[in-house]
Amino acid sequence: MKAPHPPLDGITVLTLEQAVSAPLCTRHLADLGARVIKIEHPAGGDSARHYDGAVRGLAAHFVWLNHGKESVALDLGVAEDRALFTGLLELTDVVVSNLAPGALGRLGLSPAGLVEEHPRLIVVDISGYGTGGPLDHKRAYDLLVQSEGGSCAITGRPGEPAKSGIPIADVGTALYAFSAVLTALYDRERTGRGTVVSVAMLDVIGEMMGFALNQVLHAGAEPEPVGMGSPMVAPYGAYPTADGHTVVLGTTSDREWRRLASDLLCRPDLAADPRFVRNADRVRLRDELDAVLRAWCAERDLADIQRRADEAGIGNARLNGVRDLARHPQLADRKRWREVDSPVGGVPALLPPVISPDWNVRAGRVPALGADTDAVRAEVAAATGCTPETQPSPATTRRESRR
Repeated sequence: MKAPHPPLDGITVLTLEQAVSAPLCTRHLADLGARVIKIEHPAGGDSARHYDGAVRGLAAHFVWLNHGKESVALDLGVAEDRALFTGLLELTDVVVSNLAPGALGRLGLSPAGLVEEHPRLIVVDISGYGTGGPLDHKRAYDLLVQSEGGSCAITGRPGEPAKSGIPIADVGTALYAFSAVLTALYDRERTGRGTVVSVAMLDVIGEMMGFALNQVLHAGAEPEPVGMGSPMVAPYGAYPTADGHTVVLGTTSDREWRRLASDLLCRPDLAADPRFVRNADRVRLRDELDAVLRAWCAERDLADIQRRADEAGIGNARLNGVRDLARHPQLADRKRWREVDSPVGGVPALLPPVISPDWNVRAGRVPALGADTDAVRAEVAAATGCTPETQPSPATTRRESRR
């Protein structure tokens, strides 16, 4: 049997990134074996380094998003540092950036220009609102894009919009960027050419809002938020139990509804009630059905409800907090935790969601700011035959020669 291997071994990724979207994309690439070189400004580096000190002095966001990467501290406005960056491009397969609007262009690093100079290079340009249109100049953070894209309006309660606790605009953008890199690498194998890929956070939220958009476009109805539930199906929600927990029960079809009513609640009269036959009717009468389920759950312990629901084939879960997730037996029993190195020693981290028995997942360290600058500077000088002060020529073709 062949030894597990990192599937992206041999791929080099150069990142100009901050915060969440690009760093999560590139951390997944690092997990799967890519060499990820993170370019940070010497004066502070990635802003996520300074959000808090939750991880023994390191920021929780930064530890989550950046293990497995090398940190190179460069000021691209300084000639020597710019020369090093130019040399790194000769060794690079993929550039990922989510800098502020126009920042790459102001640095003389427009995505199209990079690919024109380096035809096999793949450049993934992450922005808030894309190029063109009245908002393309605006900075974009997760809350701003969730608000602009309507997702906050269908979260929370009527009159009380809420941002998702998970930064879904950032995370969704990261995953689209991750898949874009893999797609572009596959396409390059066939064509020999790199490309520019653009990913706009508003476009990602727009895709995620597809069902709600269809409701507005075709039915004219603005979806109403329903808290712990879904505006699309009912009954589907969270109900307190007799022993102080909260159980989440849901149905996603008319057939499941009949099982819930007859087999779980032992209420064949509800299953036969013509008012509740179709999901659209149950959505309209959500409050009435929620009251029935709330009363039923209030008389029973969580374990009893979940046992009965499993026997009836009804989806169910316990409403957990973050502390519950940290010690969740499903994660522990499946050995989903690993340890990664950091400037403060080993710290726990989850394995990436994408796994294969034939792949080796790399457990790299969380880099200190600029930890790899000197080593990378020496590597580039050796590879290009240039001193650090010399601008490498575009004719340098190390990247071509290793393919």
